[in-house]
Formats: sequence, C-alpha cells, structure tokens
Amino acid sequence: MRKSDKKIDNQIIKVLTDVCQSALEDIDGFVWLTHSVNFDKFPQSLKITCVFDTNAQLADAIASGNDKGLVFSIAASLAAINIKLNNTKKQITLDSEENCTLQHQGNWRQRLA
Repeated sequence: MRKSDKKIDNQIIKVLTDVCQSALEDIDGFVWLTHSVNFDKFPQSLKITCVFDTNAQLADAIASGNDKGLVFSIAASLAAINIKLNNTKKQITLDSEENCTLQHQGNWRQRLA
C-alpha cells in the first residue's frame, strides 16, 4: 500500500468509525461495519458492509427506513472527505451475523471475499 493510499484508508476508517458509533446508538440490532478497497480502482472499488445481529433486526431497519439513513450517513461522511460513491446500492451492503453463520459458518473473511 502506498503512503497516499494509507492516508486515505485512515481517513475512511475515521469517518466510518464515527458512523458506526452513531448507528450503534440509534439503530436497533446494528452491530458493526467494515470496508474493503482496491486502491488501483479507487473509489469505485470501495465497498462497505453494514452488519446487523439478526435477519429480523435487519428487516426492521429496512422497514423503518433506518437502512436509508445509514446509507446516507455513510455517503455524506465520505463526501465530507472528498470521496464520492458512484453507486451506493452496489458499494454499501447490509448483512447479518445470522446470514454469515448460516451460509459461511460465521467466517466473515470468507463471506466478504
């Protein structure tokens, strides 16, 4: 990773940490988020995964519109550091611990690969 890439990654981590802290307080069932990026194809390669504990909590977040608020918060926070997501529907995904356990035996590294 180039020095400039590391600097951008640290900025991404900082803003996503802030969004995560806010979501933990405001959205029932939200547990964590993570990102992956290939800096050779940045920013279109930036992917953010938001994880809920159960599928029921994920469904509740979608039904209440909290998913849209979370996506907006992520996109706005990244825009504040001059990172524009071209396609939030593809670049920000929602998932659950329950799905990972059922489909990948709880192995998030495998699931996110």
